[in-house]
Amino acid sequence: MKFICDKTEISEAIGNVSRAVSPKSTIPALEGIKVRISEGNVELTAYNLEMGIRTSINATTDGEGEFVVSARLFSEFTRRMSGDQITFEIDENLIINISCSATECSFPALSANEYPELPKVDSTRSFSIKQSTLKSMINMTSYAASLNESKPVLTGELFDIEDGSFNMVAIDGFRLAIRNEMTDCTEKYHFVVPKKALLEVSTLIKDDTDKICTVCTNDRHIIFEIGNVFVISRLLEGVFHNYKLSIPSGCKTEAIISKRDFTTCLERCSLLIDEKNKSPIRCEVGNGVIKISCKTGIGKINDAISADISGEIVTIGFNNKLILEALKAAEGDKIRIRFNGAMKVIEILPLDGESFIFLIMPIQLKN
Repeated sequence: MKFICDKTEISEAIGNVSRAVSPKSTIPALEGIKVRISEGNVELTAYNLEMGIRTSINATTDGEGEFVVSARLFSEFTRRMSGDQITFEIDENLIINISCSATECSFPALSANEYPELPKVDSTRSFSIKQSTLKSMINMTSYAASLNESKPVLTGELFDIEDGSFNMVAIDGFRLAIRNEMTDCTEKYHFVVPKKALLEVSTLIKDDTDKICTVCTNDRHIIFEIGNVFVISRLLEGVFHNYKLSIPSGCKTEAIISKRDFTTCLERCSLLIDEKNKSPIRCEVGNGVIKISCKTGIGKINDAISADISGEIVTIGFNNKLILEALKAAEGDKIRIRFNGAMKVIEILPLDGESFIFLIMPIQLKN
């Protein structure tokens, strides 16, 4: 078998699929990349039994077949070749020879017989979404997914689609993030995708694209089609939290503030907080100003920012890190923050509408 291809194209393809290579597996083949050669085409696949990525490139080919190659050697030798066109030859002993300009190298490959097939997902249950929109939804919610494996379903994100409304939801018990988009999809979907797979999908989507991502799903797996790259992931089982019950129906106090000013203020407070010196941020909201204070073993700080405030005066405590992560995920120069008292969830929303809703649990302050 033999194929000749463009160095940039094959390097990008290897980089894309390498995200799903298993770092350590009882099946040695899964620590490599499966290469399938057919007429005019080279297909690359990586699979770690939870997530798989498949892509293909055009190439000048001679012969057909498949083999598994070390992901590290395949990537590093290809990337470091000196020319623009690379020739790959695989002999009957499964030795792969790579040549480019004056450089030649070789190393053994493995048989593809033990490489498991990727799960198949029927395309009849599918919907489409702009790649840039999907990337935004993932980036604005993934921070709130749980890291605690004791409840695996919360380590993923809920896809909740009904009546033309698409909510992507993440929750970890201390905070909740919802990102909403209207969609042409008329079917009802309710499933949970692992956060790791979604972060890989986000990484694969280019920032400046207006192209469409097709999503296909069944009861156990999901496929994201991003151009000629396919990301396949298992779905998480279990009952996801009924997030709609957590959203406040109203508020007693609302503040409209500059996201940048609030973020900068909280970052100053962060200088006094570390693993040994933990303390909630004290926040007093009222009379056109938000007063922020914090005191730890390192020192103390008092700060204030102006805001457009309506409703009751409220004093509330919160975890600095949780608020900062929500602020960094929020879109827009200005945001709305809603309060319902000292021990009710803090709600962060856009200036207009509810394209995102971030909830954070408060911390009880000592008198």
